[in-house]
Amino acid sequence: MIVVNLDVMMAKRKMSLNELSERTGVSATNLSILKTGKARAVRFSTLEQICRMLNCQPGDILEWDGEMNDERE
Repeated sequence: MIVVNLDVMMAKRKMSLNELSERTGVSATNLSILKTGKARAVRFSTLEQICRMLNCQPGDILEWDGEMNDERE
């Protein structure tokens, strides 16, 4: 399971969802879907823009949780 820590990074940078949306050009709706962990995919270009605006690495936003069971296993 991939855990999305976008809300954590936004809080650390004191940036709102709307501000991040304006700065990255990514819609607030798409950022919200990503932030809540409901996204099924993310484009590298989107991830790059988010990392650029939050001054972080992709690993700061995305984390693999090997403890969670996958139904396919």
